[in-house]
Amino acid sequence: MQLIKFLSYLLIASFILIGCSDDDNSIANSVLQASNRQPLGSSANDLLSDTNYNSLTIEIVAVQGFEPTRGAIEGFRDFLQDRLFKPNGITITQRSIPSSGKAPFAIEEIAEIENTNRTLFNKEDDITVYIYFADGHREGDTSEQVTLGSAYLNTSIVIYKETLLQLSIRTGSPALSAIETATLNHEFAHLMGLVNLGTPLQSQHEDSEEHNHCNVSGCLMESAIKFGMGMMSIGDMIPQLDQQCIADLRANGGK
Repeated sequence: MQLIKFLSYLLIASFILIGCSDDDNSIANSVLQASNRQPLGSSANDLLSDTNYNSLTIEIVAVQGFEPTRGAIEGFRDFLQDRLFKPNGITITQRSIPSSGKAPFAIEEIAEIENTNRTLFNKEDDITVYIYFADGHREGDTSEQVTLGSAYLNTSIVIYKETLLQLSIRTGSPALSAIETATLNHEFAHLMGLVNLGTPLQSQHEDSEEHNHCNVSGCLMESAIKFGMGMMSIGDMIPQLDQQCIADLRANGGK
């Protein structure tokens, strides 16, 4: 699922809509039947709990020059440690690769890049997640609507780093590391089954119009979060999960 943010930049009559589409599961029925190539949300309990996997390995593959910031990695690690039961630890690996030259990207092309470049898969008691930092935009983006990232299979995420870079240099926008952290956390929360995406609801807080998102204002999983004057007045604060989302995760084996 894509992270939705309505970013107001204190420019007269100027805003960018970061949109969400429903194509994230479009490849789920055509991929190989392997433990890391299942529908989005199907590994929620495996990621949250230590029932089947005692550790987690994140494989971050970035196009050269489009690597995540150190601050984003630190914030992402903190988010994972706060929510997951992994007594044998969480490991984040990073490496850079040349550009595919395929931008702008259809989600099927992102999956093909993963098939070529992913090297780590579930093994014994270690579950793995692949995250690709792309050097381009999502296919279909416009001057008014762009996509920051997508969780598209049970252990697969793409971050459109070129889009994040362009947002971060606009007047009044949050820092790049804040945008990256919020995007990583939001997309990984979809892997954890939020909202009503493999992790059952403990209360009714799913957005009735934007499915698999939260209807609580200010929640990380809300489908529209403003980074406008109110947000900027308190700095680059990363949205957090609200208590209802946390209750869902805890009921499915998380912290």
